[in-house]
Amino acid sequence: MFETRVTELFGIKYPIIMGGMGNIGAAELVAAVANAGGIGFLGSIRFSSGEELRQEIRKTRTLTDKPFGVNISMLPAARPIPNEEFVDVIIEEGVSAVETAARSPEPFIERLKKAKVRVIHKVSSVRHALTAQRLGCDAVYALGFEAGGHPLMDDVTLWNLVPRMVDALDIPVVATGGISDARQFVAALALGAEGVMMATRFVVTQECCAHQNIKERLVQATERDTVMIQRSIGNQTRVLRNEPARKVEEMENRGASLEELLTVIGGEHSMRAMEEGDVDTGIITCGQGIGLIQNIPTVREVIDSMVNEAAVLLSKIGSR
Repeated sequence: MFETRVTELFGIKYPIIMGGMGNIGAAELVAAVANAGGIGFLGSIRFSSGEELRQEIRKTRTLTDKPFGVNISMLPAARPIPNEEFVDVIIEEGVSAVETAARSPEPFIERLKKAKVRVIHKVSSVRHALTAQRLGCDAVYALGFEAGGHPLMDDVTLWNLVPRMVDALDIPVVATGGISDARQFVAALALGAEGVMMATRFVVTQECCAHQNIKERLVQATERDTVMIQRSIGNQTRVLRNEPARKVEEMENRGASLEELLTVIGGEHSMRAMEEGDVDTGIITCGQGIGLIQNIPTVREVIDSMVNEAAVLLSKIGSR
């Protein structure tokens, strides 16, 4: 029932993807998604060398024999990210898929395609999606305004973005942004998407390495508990409404510089929050889909429930 070009492209059972989530997109979580029939992407941004990434890839292989990928983020950062070295390792280790984001994947496309690595690129506009297709990407994420992380300043929701991309592209479109349950999965398919990518939903699972306090705070949150910050520097980010987020809002309202903002939004603070469990230590990225997350299940329970409930929903719709 849920076979699409996305399942064929990645060699997976269900068109459900776990996006690369920086410091918490670790081997255990990625393998759990793979074993449940989806595909997950290791977050590479936390690694300072290709060899560290190589070890995480090999660790993942001890936990699953199913396909998985690696995320390469080209977002400008305080430290240089050795993406060329990462690409070398990805090809050498025979990883089947790469997820790219932030900047154009053009510098790596030719090498990845030659090595038969599938490339999916994250975009928030039709114009960028068309560029990704022209460059040779195999699929794109349609990143809606509802998403955690960095949607474009265009503020376009999935309801409009997905059908626009589907109409404009020949390659598969995967919907992402605030998706947490089966109803949204079905809605994405109805809009023409050939799969969904989730991040926040997979943070709040038993296999995720985020601290239990963070997971429980996200379960308690509603769809009104996120806020957009960093608009003043043209890099808007949807995050949990906590004390650091409120501080950033105040700083931006008075015209704070990037250097000042980095004292609060720096990745080291977010990493500490995720590891130590103090919700107000750093910025915590999450999408509006947190309002639909009511428990902390296993990854398999998340995927099985989405697929089974989606099948029931489609049957009900078909009988009306």
